[in-house]
Amino acid sequence: MKCLYYLTSTLDDTRKITEDLHQAGIDDWFIHVLSRDEHGFKKYKIHASNYLEQLDLIRFGIIGAIAGFFFGLIAAYAVNVTELFGSNIPDIAYYSITGFFTLFGAWEGGLTGIATENKKIALFHDDLESGNYLILIYVKKVSEDLVRTVMGTQHQEAELAAIDASFYNPLVGLKRI
Repeated sequence: MKCLYYLTSTLDDTRKITEDLHQAGIDDWFIHVLSRDEHGFKKYKIHASNYLEQLDLIRFGIIGAIAGFFFGLIAAYAVNVTELFGSNIPDIAYYSITGFFTLFGAWEGGLTGIATENKKIALFHDDLESGNYLILIYVKKVSEDLVRTVMGTQHQEAELAAIDASFYNPLVGLKRI
């Protein structure tokens, strides 16, 4: 599944785009709109983006878990080498130490991610701050041509800003077109 990023300048254009995509058979779950001013989204039944799209919770959570895992391995090794708790420690204790550090790292990473704008959306930060609307359209291969046709023929005012072939992988970057 790909994610197509389109920029529009007005709420009315965004509303028309979502209506035309609905008429073309694209479900509301596959169309998300980001804006600094979401006033009017409910009135026009525009599906706003969610926090996982806006914030970097998942990416930082993964990075924190990986870092915590390595610190956990180092801590378990240090406990083993120094025999801090004696020489007959069961293996489950070492697994628990590593697991604790991994979960703690994921938690800390998640907290950092909550305070950070999504890396992929950050590319459009200036556009969003200036009042534009970013439309994220998730498409399967079979419906990608349909979406591009609708956008190309009926909505030339919308700029195709980026294509993300791996939106579900938060560690992969995105390039603007």
